[in-house]
Amino acid sequence: MSLHPELSAFLDLVEEGRLAGRPPLHALSAELARETFEQASAGLVWAWPQTQQVARRELTVRTRDGASLALRLYLPEVAGAQPWPVLLYLHGGGYVVGSLDSHDGICAELAWRTPCAVLAVDYRRAPEHRFPTALFDAEDALLWLVAEGAEHGLDATRLAVGGDSAGATLATVLAIQAAQAPQQWPPIRLQLLCYPTTDASRSTVSSELFDEGYLLESATLEWFYSHYQRTPADRLDWRFSPLLCEHLQGAAPAFVGLAQYDPLHDEGQAYAERLQQAGVTVTCRSYAATHDLLRMGAVMPGVDQVYKELASHLAQALAN
Repeated sequence: MSLHPELSAFLDLVEEGRLAGRPPLHALSAELARETFEQASAGLVWAWPQTQQVARRELTVRTRDGASLALRLYLPEVAGAQPWPVLLYLHGGGYVVGSLDSHDGICAELAWRTPCAVLAVDYRRAPEHRFPTALFDAEDALLWLVAEGAEHGLDATRLAVGGDSAGATLATVLAIQAAQAPQQWPPIRLQLLCYPTTDASRSTVSSELFDEGYLLESATLEWFYSHYQRTPADRLDWRFSPLLCEHLQGAAPAFVGLAQYDPLHDEGQAYAERLQQAGVTVTCRSYAATHDLLRMGAVMPGVDQVYKELASHLAQALAN
């Protein structure tokens, strides 16, 4: 299926900006890349009425190394039995860019549509904080949810983990760890993985075919990975590249949403297949879109239907 004309027009505008001298993220410093990403994110905001019916609470927790970690809790303003089931959500951005604000719309939509609580994690970013700091922050947020969630109206026994892009990668690791060490981690009912990065150790057909011109470029991916890693050997660690994990048995059921025009498409599909081979129940969808699909509601039609599908799977998984 071909790209929607409105999305193609958006990509043309991006390319015009490039030709006019606007540099790609991988040509910038991390600090400037974050500013640029946040500015671009403001232009992708869509005003769906559902997002106005979600309450937001700003929370702060302490990490294992004493740092202050920001969380944002989304609670749907609808009548419902308390406590709420919860989705622990990790934003994308290649571990370098992205924030609670840049992915606020995603979390609000999922909270309202499911309905469920969504707990978003402002994990620390690279290169100031390299692998595995982002993962440790995600783990600490999960442990806080188990220990303190009830005080905020959350039911940690009805738990899903999810994210987009690099955030989805972190979610895969949490789900694998929960299966491998159930005495240490809470049971997870669903892993909601949207265009995850699953193997930073090699290239694929899609990473070469959609190398540039489709929003996320392979050069930018390499820039992200080089900022996140401590040494190149980190890319062979399954917590960096979950596709390399040898033991996926017992992991939570997965919904894997992929974008057809995305350099990450093939590795995401390969991961879905590996989960299935390990006996995990998997629903895999491939949408005629580019990377960052979930933030494209203002750019192309059809994103609303994607959210309906995501919320439907979440609701089923988190039901009593």
